[in-house]
Amino acid sequence: MHYVSTRAAASAASSSPQQFSDILLGGLAVDGGLFLPSAYPQVTGAELDAWRQLSYADLAFEILKKFATDIPEGDLRALTAKTYTKEVYRNARAGEKASQITPLRVLEEGPNGTKLVLQALSNGPTLAFKDMAMQLLGNLFEYTLAKQDAELNIFGATSGDTGSAAEYAMRGKKGIRVFMLSPHQKMSAFQTAQMFSLQDPNIFNIAIEGVFDDAQDMVKAVSNDLPFKTKQKIGTVNSINWARVVAQVVYYFRGYLSATTSNDQKVSFTVPSGNFGNICAGHIARMMGLPIDKLIAATNENDVLDEFFRTGVYRVRKSAETYHTSSPSMDISKASNFERFIYDLVGRDGERTRALFHKVETQGGFDLSGKPGSDGDEFKLVSKYGFKSGKSTHDDRLDTIRDVADDYGIVIDTHTADGIKVARENLEPGVTMIVLETALAAKFNETILDALGEDAERPQGFENIEDLPQKFVVMKPDVEKMKAYIAANTGL
Repeated sequence: MHYVSTRAAASAASSSPQQFSDILLGGLAVDGGLFLPSAYPQVTGAELDAWRQLSYADLAFEILKKFATDIPEGDLRALTAKTYTKEVYRNARAGEKASQITPLRVLEEGPNGTKLVLQALSNGPTLAFKDMAMQLLGNLFEYTLAKQDAELNIFGATSGDTGSAAEYAMRGKKGIRVFMLSPHQKMSAFQTAQMFSLQDPNIFNIAIEGVFDDAQDMVKAVSNDLPFKTKQKIGTVNSINWARVVAQVVYYFRGYLSATTSNDQKVSFTVPSGNFGNICAGHIARMMGLPIDKLIAATNENDVLDEFFRTGVYRVRKSAETYHTSSPSMDISKASNFERFIYDLVGRDGERTRALFHKVETQGGFDLSGKPGSDGDEFKLVSKYGFKSGKSTHDDRLDTIRDVADDYGIVIDTHTADGIKVARENLEPGVTMIVLETALAAKFNETILDALGEDAERPQGFENIEDLPQKFVVMKPDVEKMKAYIAANTGL
């Protein structure tokens, strides 16, 4: 299995093949693009049948070995077995089996065969779906660095959940430091405390005076400074990292296999989406042959993705135009993973992808609607990939949280509420709709209290996390000062 950059010319793509371990630690390609397999591996019906009875760890091994062909199978199996255990994913709700790792809960069954199902993805150590990939990434990093006798300085940005998931996965890992940017005072109190209360010497939290997109732009700027990146051994855990995305592919397979009894049944997924990483994994699963009917992106008021899937226009917002909402992990107006889908949409033309995203940087977006004056007409092909979208607002969120609590007896977080609201608008006869859970409600208690008049239940060990001492620094979005801060704390 070889990997190519989304921005590589055809000649470059074939002349410098890279394998999984080559791209694991680095993040962006040297040309600023994102890595994808040169061709998606295909899954057969016989494989799907055989996988139905596997544990989550064994299913992860079967899928990942198609992508990480340069890691010995015995080592890869040991890594997935170490990662996906009920001891790590222990925060299951009442009625859910922790051993299933991502259990399904049927919320509604219609008379015409329609089902609305919630897939629990938030049973890990930081109570968010990001743990599903980040725990594996931490083990992969440690394994690879030990092989190379090397160090890694992780530089990432978070709108809330990626940061804590990365830090909990990497804390105490030999040879790894984490420098994590977050938007100052724009996360929930619980999210902030999860990150800033960590006192580990290899964890550095930096609160940026701005929005998530400012932090993400800094990560890309540092990653594109190749001499600095090389000298400081910079890697990333954001979903621009291919291993993050491919680890998320696994739970689409698990969701489908758990919700169906035969391979002629189709399932749709609704995915709360800001940075396009989570739903991009669904796109990859579909390209591998998983019988997914629709992939539905649910956005909040920051509706850049919804606008594209309705109109074909991708128009990023400026920092001042990005709303601070009650589903803050999706307060993103520049979806960094979107480039992977656009690369497929334009026929895997790296030069065209490069031109389109250069236009994003210089003119704020592109238009594939096919209308006069547009940049192309590929929007007509979107339906071939099964994508749809919808939008949810703060009032929608409150109403959905109340409805789900009243109707099903469970309390959902704000992002999952966005997903359920949009999923309900897209139910189809005879099709099971799976909503991917984003986090446990306790992480966004301010809105839960507003919606229900009572606090969300907290798993054991998180009762008073906001009262713990916090360690962080506040900085302006200045790339040069950030590089100086990293260099001062690595000693390299």
